[in-house]
Parts: sequence; structure tokens; C-alpha cells
Amino acid sequence: MAKYSPQELADTLKEGLLSFPVTSFDAELQFDEENYRKHLAWQASFPVAGLFAAGGTGEGFSLTPAESAHVVRTAVDEVGSRVPVLASAGGSTAQAIENAKAAEAAGAEGILLLPPYLTEADQEGLIEHVSAICSATSLGVIIYNRANAIYKDTTVAALAERHENLIGFKDGVGDLEHDARVYAKLGDRLFYLGGLPTAETFALPLLQLGMSTYSSAMYNFVPQFALDFYRDVRNNDRVAVNKKLNDFVIPYLDIRDRVKGYSVSIVKGGLDAIGRSAGPVRPPLQNLAEQDLADLKALIASVS
Repeated sequence: MAKYSPQELADTLKEGLLSFPVTSFDAELQFDEENYRKHLAWQASFPVAGLFAAGGTGEGFSLTPAESAHVVRTAVDEVGSRVPVLASAGGSTAQAIENAKAAEAAGAEGILLLPPYLTEADQEGLIEHVSAICSATSLGVIIYNRANAIYKDTTVAALAERHENLIGFKDGVGDLEHDARVYAKLGDRLFYLGGLPTAETFALPLLQLGMSTYSSAMYNFVPQFALDFYRDVRNNDRVAVNKKLNDFVIPYLDIRDRVKGYSVSIVKGGLDAIGRSAGPVRPPLQNLAEQDLADLKALIASVS
């Protein structure tokens, strides 16, 4: 049973940093529950506003529905009493409904709705897709504006009118005009979060468009740095933000951009670098090369 109503959840999430814990795997690429619990406990020991289990950084795309449900149940059991745990729903409409129902049964507080299966869809189709998931759960639902799920402002408004439990808009595209249109039309009806890869890079300008928070992947391995960066963003401290961008974030991006898919792999690499390994990534991703890991380790040491 969720402890937060959808609106209470939105009010909580919009005022703090959010993160997506990596999913721990063993050497055979099976879910490592014990190690995952340890990682979650460490993540929840810092003042993060919400943790999203089995999300993109958690390699949710590589999990079966049964594995995803297991990961979410584990997260709720381990840290749900300390921090809101949200789950992801994706794939086909039927699979997303299955994910959402399993998350609600596990005691999760909300749902991040990922783009649907790989096909082009127009706005009416997206409305029906989102409506099906919102209707299947009483949990708060956040839509993820990315890839083949680009929601026009009028679409978001229609969905918000139809479903009280639609609470958030996450942007993974960075189209400023689009974001401005959505915020201008919906205002405080929703909360807004940045979801571009390495969201810190865009956090300060997106704050001006109403995105009061974002999902930080690097929180997984440098949580205090991530929280300090978020504080500087919310304080509109451009000098402090730029210093952190130059000292860590931009060099981190340079390593991330060496290989496709490193935006997830580099997070597990960061945990390897600090001695808190969460195991390898599953194919089709690949682990950091030896030199890339060495460069990341040196970068982390420079800001620790």
C-alpha cells in the first residue's frame, strides 16, 4: 500500500534530487539481490528525494517482467520506509500495465512510464497508451518524453485532464521550445524533471523552464558531489555550477562519449572505481575498457 497519494508524491519529488540505482548483477549476469540491497542502503543514507528502481540506469530494458518485479520488491523492502521508491513501466501497453500492477503490488510509490515498444506513434495513440497505464494503477505516473514518445503540450494537457494520477513530465530530449510549451500550458498541475543523459549538464538552464529537479546517474557513486551540485543549481549559483562542470562533469562526459552505451556502463564503472562494485552490465551494453576505468577512477579521486 502506497504511503503517498499521487499529489503528495509529486510535492516530495519536485523539491529534491532524484536518482536511478544501478541493478546489481553477478558474474553470470543474474540479479544479485544481496549486493543490490547494500547499494540501496548506501544510496538511501543520503538525503535523496526519490529512487527509481529498474529504470534506465538500472538496465530495466534488459530485465524480464519477473526480474523487474523482483528488483522493485527488493528496493521497497530495503529502503521503502526511508525514501519513496518508484518503478518503471515499458515495452508494449500490455507489458507496461503488467509492470505497473506489479509495482503497486510491491508497495512502490509511483511509476515512470518509459516510451512504448519500438514503433512510430502519433498523439492519439500515445494518449491511449498512457491512459491504459494510468487507468491500471492508483499510483502516480510520470511520463518520459523521449525517443518515440514525444508528447505535445496539448497531449499532456488532455492526459492530465483525464487522469488525476498523472503527476509528472520527464524530458529526455532537451527541446527548449517544447519544454516551454508544456510548462506554460500545464503550470503547477505537474512537476517537471530533467532526464537527459548526465542531467547535471543541463540542470541550470532547465531550472528556468520550471524543471525543479532531475535524475542524477552519478549520484550512484558520488552522492555527496551530486547533492552539492543540485544545491548549487537550486540556489542559481552559476559560479559554483560552472566550477563543478569544469572540474568533474565535463571530463566525465568526455569519458562517457568514447563508446556508445557508456552512459549506463560508466555508472557501474564509477562504482567499481570506488570499491562498491555492482557487477557487470548486460549485453548489448559493454563494460568500461581498462583505460577508461582508470581515467574515471583518477577523475573521481580528484573531487573526493
